Amino acid sequence: MPDATLDDRGRLTLPKDTRERYGDRYRIVELHDGIKLVPIADDPLDALREEFADVDESADELRERAREEALDGAGR
Repeated sequence: MPDATLDDRGRLTLPKDTRERYGDRYRIVELHDGIKLVPIADDPLDALREEFADVDESADELRERAREEALDGAGR
């Protein structure tokens, strides 16, 4: 993984191959031991649709399944 440094104005320049792979927009996430740059898709809704294209359950069904799994994990 390449290193990057801030310039005297506080700007961070990412290497060209990184920008080409992940794009030009990022969300900065603060962690307890540093930061993480999370790429932001040009169209976030399209990215979500693609990510969940193969999910056949409704949101209510997914929520109920997650609830059941959490209860089972808690020793119900």
